[in-house]
Amino acid sequence: MSVIEIKSEEEYTKHINSDKTSVVLFSAPWAEQCKQVQDALVEISKLGYTNLQFSTLAAETFPEISMKHQIEAVPTVIFFTKGQAVNRVDGVNIASINQICKDLGSKSGAGSGASLEDRLKALINKSDVMIFMKGCRDAPKCGFSKQLIAIVNEIGIQYSTFDILTDEEVRQGLKTYSDWPTYPQVYVKGELIGGLDIIKELLASGELETTLKGA
Repeated sequence: MSVIEIKSEEEYTKHINSDKTSVVLFSAPWAEQCKQVQDALVEISKLGYTNLQFSTLAAETFPEISMKHQIEAVPTVIFFTKGQAVNRVDGVNIASINQICKDLGSKSGAGSGASLEDRLKALINKSDVMIFMKGCRDAPKCGFSKQLIAIVNEIGIQYSTFDILTDEEVRQGLKTYSDWPTYPQVYVKGELIGGLDIIKELLASGELETTLKGA
């Protein structure tokens, strides 16, 4: 598994003091949002960062560690370099987690080929509003995709979808192309807007309809 579960204080100490930067999710099994962040870390771990390692730690199981790092709520992600906390993200903010991983991480190997890049650009620009998701608009195949489609349908605009489960090359390539590790992904006139968390923020602020119309 690309995200390990820390099961002892000794394992935690060894983990954060390793040569790699450790990305540790403080979580709780009862908090649904923790699953969303963990899924994001799984996807980020597939992006080829050679100097990052990813783990989860049950905050309530290790209260002394949680108190030391002032964990007041879950999910919280802390980034450790040589045992020192160098950054953190409180709550569900996939964009911030992704950006910090990008800033701290290093990659090896070549990226997407030109032909795949051209194909991704064509798909992204297929419609003014393009949604890459698991399933399709009429049959979403994950909870996040279902929530997003319900929100967009309420706005009442035209949009197209692409089922990433049908094409592994697009599924993996788009994450690298856009530097966005999770799905669904929403694009407006060829520009990435973000995932479900960003859409919810725009909805709450009253900016979603304007954003999706590309105004």
